Amino acid sequence: MAFNFDQRIDRRHSDSLKWQKYGDRDILPLWIADTDFRVADCITEALQTRVSHGIFGYGVTPQAFIDVVIERMNTRFGWQIQPEWLVFLPGVVTGLNLCVRAFTEAHQGTIAPIPIYPPFRLAAKLAARTQVSAPLQLHDQRWVLDLDALEPELKGNEKLLLLCNPQNPGGTVYRREELEAQLRFAQRHDLVVCSDEIHCDLLLEPGVKHIPFASLSEDAAQRSITLLSPSKSFNIAGLGASLAIIPNRELRERFNRERKGMVPDVDVLSYVAATAAWQDGQPWLDAQVAYLRANRDVLTQHVNALPGLSMVAPEGSYLAWIDASNLKVASPALFFEKHGLGFSPGRDFGDDKFVRFNFGCQRAMLDEALRRMTLALAIGR
Repeated sequence: MAFNFDQRIDRRHSDSLKWQKYGDRDILPLWIADTDFRVADCITEALQTRVSHGIFGYGVTPQAFIDVVIERMNTRFGWQIQPEWLVFLPGVVTGLNLCVRAFTEAHQGTIAPIPIYPPFRLAAKLAARTQVSAPLQLHDQRWVLDLDALEPELKGNEKLLLLCNPQNPGGTVYRREELEAQLRFAQRHDLVVCSDEIHCDLLLEPGVKHIPFASLSEDAAQRSITLLSPSKSFNIAGLGASLAIIPNRELRERFNRERKGMVPDVDVLSYVAATAAWQDGQPWLDAQVAYLRANRDVLTQHVNALPGLSMVAPEGSYLAWIDASNLKVASPALFFEKHGLGFSPGRDFGDDKFVRFNFGCQRAMLDEALRRMTLALAIGR
């Protein structure tokens, strides 16, 4: 089956947050993590069928979605889960915030990698919790956690470790031995672990496999909350069907108590889209991953040939973490914006010397972005 990821669909005057940010200015939006690809036909068709019913009252979680989650975790990751472990959410960011509030008290702290997806840091700030940063270090062309450097920074009141795998923005897919080191760290400090694994279907590096943190062992399962959604991999982030997998009953009850009365249920159309994506969308997803891998390779080669820039090839996701520290500009994001490129500022992730480049776009748009980057560096400030 052929899928046309080169098809350009005008989103500039739609309800797209990504494209409306810059209005009518000639700036390519390469920031927020959604793609510019039309979704798989199975999703559109499922939504059209449900819409034709014409009634959208209060819904329940469809058994079909529960079944597809359980089947997918088993067949793709060898992780056997139980239906009672599932808590359904309108977004993974909601899950991050619930974890901070459910598993820490006001006087207790959290731990999160840095650089990291901004809601990890914001969740602690909104809950008035302290957060210790676990630095990522570049090792053999991969961004990995430096747990040894983290140890001296701990205050002793930390209760929650926030992880992200595949890592955003670094693109690392953690290997089993790296995950086991993270587990030993959590055991040593008696931490609950929240693992955001939303990009687990977007593996670009051949031979690399995603391993859910909770699947490492029974101890890992009993101390963890795994956050998942088809939203990134199937470009349905505007339809917020997400879930938390919480094997430990006590942790699940604490999570649900924090959720009660504050977090809305997932809406009926979101369930329809998510079920169709994970049930019937695999051929489309496989083709998209191949397209993104080619985009990644073009981007990596081009960026590393430009003066003042460098990046490692992300193993997962469609997000590139670009080191612009050698440009000697006050803000790389603002510098590139002046030249028609709308990147995510590195400061939002914890390092202002970087920018994050979303390459989930048509090849023609990627080529134009690279042309503008080359011209920007040639012109200078």
